[in-house]
Amino acid sequence: MKNFKALKEDLILYKWRILVGFFALLIVDVLQLFIPRIIKYAIDDVIAGGIARSNLIHYALWIIGLAAMIAFFRFSWRYYIAGTARRVEERLRNRLFSHLQILGMRFFKNHKVGDLMAHATNDIDAVRRSLGMGIIGMTDIIVLGTLALVFMLFINVRLTLYAIIPFPLLSFVVLRFARLIHHRFERVQASFSSLTALARENIEGIRIIRAYNQESGAIKKFKEASQKYVNKNMSLVKIWSLFFPLIFLFANLSVCIILWLGGSQVILNTISMGDFVAFQAYLGILIWPMIAIGWVTNLLQRGATSMGRINKILSNTPEIKDKGDKSIKKIKGTLEFVDMSFSYNGSPRPSPRSGTQVLKDINLDVKINETLGIAGMIGSGKSTLVSLIMRLFEPTQGEIRWNNINIKRIPLALLRKSIGFIPQDTFLFSDTIRANIAFGNPDVSDSEIYKAAKMASIYNEIMEFPNQFDELVGERGITLSGGQCQRVAIARAILINPEILILDNAFSSIDVEKEIEILANLRKEFDNRILIIISHRIRSLAELDKIIVLKQGKIVETGTHKELLTNKGTYFNLFKRQELEEKW
Repeated sequence: MKNFKALKEDLILYKWRILVGFFALLIVDVLQLFIPRIIKYAIDDVIAGGIARSNLIHYALWIIGLAAMIAFFRFSWRYYIAGTARRVEERLRNRLFSHLQILGMRFFKNHKVGDLMAHATNDIDAVRRSLGMGIIGMTDIIVLGTLALVFMLFINVRLTLYAIIPFPLLSFVVLRFARLIHHRFERVQASFSSLTALARENIEGIRIIRAYNQESGAIKKFKEASQKYVNKNMSLVKIWSLFFPLIFLFANLSVCIILWLGGSQVILNTISMGDFVAFQAYLGILIWPMIAIGWVTNLLQRGATSMGRINKILSNTPEIKDKGDKSIKKIKGTLEFVDMSFSYNGSPRPSPRSGTQVLKDINLDVKINETLGIAGMIGSGKSTLVSLIMRLFEPTQGEIRWNNINIKRIPLALLRKSIGFIPQDTFLFSDTIRANIAFGNPDVSDSEIYKAAKMASIYNEIMEFPNQFDELVGERGITLSGGQCQRVAIARAILINPEILILDNAFSSIDVEKEIEILANLRKEFDNRILIIISHRIRSLAELDKIIVLKQGKIVETGTHKELLTNKGTYFNLFKRQELEEKW
């Protein structure tokens, strides 16, 4: 199927392993067809009389020898075919994960994490099954089915024709059920994606759920989603439950036909008892390839459906292209925004169809050793502005320059390594405090980690933990307070020693005294670099060299804290509003 073309490279890489496994499977299929022949000769000799016990042992040894060879080659095809399918699964999962790492932020805004997790688990597992068991099933259908039929025809043509009367009905049932299974499997996968997304969302938001006393509501919602998933699975199970009994019904019809007609022919001496027993054995062998037609069809359809879902992700091209000048090894200098505008839908100009621009005609420069504050109401474009510096998004108009170089010319790795960013949504990994602080620079010494922690005013609190810097922080840092999480994130950014440090509302959960202490440390440490602070607390910006005020995506005011208060504009209104809130 066309969906599997994306795996062509992987299959070529393992072609010799697949061929070895395929030939081992062929040998198994051929060898097991000889056992009924040996049983036939043994039964005919016994009925004819005069056979010695040694001859029976001879037949038994032949069967044991064939069984041993079948066991060896069966292990071989399982190892090489099923094992190769596992290797392809690993490569596909790694490719999917690697591709997700380079996709733009717009992609993640439009896709649920739970859905992506389902792609990386259930969908890839379905692809692996279709590759491994698909090869095995197709081989059995073609080789085992054909040879079993040939051996049956060799025994008695007329009996063979009667025996296969139910098989067209069997094939129809199998193919019909395969289509039903395919559609219901798609619904199960979609339901699993939704359930995974809901589970992740509730676990990540456990603090909010508890804070608002919504545990029972969350449990009810999850039970409903879980029940929906069970219902979809039960719908699939009903088909499976009916599928196999019908198959065995038609298979046993063939057995009944052979028992009646074959038994009659044995009585009339048209065929020998050995032929009759061998014929029954071949019929039993033939039933599996007939069942496998639907089974393999179902596997391939599931795999194709899942691979199609994965291909949709792999077909997404990275929004941010890394076409930087590799000769640029270090970047330091003034940061400039030149006639820059931005819209999340990528349109340079607003229109009824394209939507509203988030940032409009931004002109700004921030020099070395300068601290910049960004103020504005929620939704004014503050976080978007700093995201553009790291090329998480691209400007739809104008450009951003660093040291008079368009940041698109700077290699992405160098650009992002030169910027320390603490987002307003603090994220810590489920690891130790040490590993979280050293995340951007894993090879640093303990003394450097301790220094960064002291600058972020978190060192003393870490030393009070039972395991100190080796304390596990739990999922998303759940064992730490909000302020502690933010200070660990600040230490992490400090440790990479960036040329630009950006704090996006990074003090929201930190008390004022700690905030003042951290800001003093940062101003002292980053005296020859650029420090950018976004804060909803106007007082946090009071000591900065320059402050810009954003309103509906535009810079409406620029100046120092005192200058902006004197102007009595938007900044002044924000300041007065916060004063009133603090009094209340």
